Amino acid sequence: MSRHVDAVAAGGHGFRCRIAVRPEEDAPVRRAHRYLRNRLDQVDYKGAAERELPIGSGQIESSHRHVVQARLKRPGAWWSGDNIDSMLSLRLCRANDQWDEYWAGNRRKAG
Repeated sequence: MSRHVDAVAAGGHGFRCRIAVRPEEDAPVRRAHRYLRNRLDQVDYKGAAERELPIGSGQIESSHRHVVQARLKRPGAWWSGDNIDSMLSLRLCRANDQWDEYWAGNRRKAG
């Protein structure tokens, strides 16, 4: 992991706040620090590149167009909150090549 992420996670961000301490809900720097500290495995770009996983904005950030929007924004389509999450879960299973695995698990539960 980069030394910058490690330094931030360790709390050594190289600056000291000189303003009055604010309540936690009003402290965006503390919230951001806690958010990153709890997700260090998700910002391991070097490790992801070594495993040849896609990183960056192109492939990952645009997946909403062909996974989510292609289904949700069809002409005449409408969705209720009761079924949209289930439908999107199925779309993600298909997009991640986990379709057969998902249905095999459901057959075991039903049987």
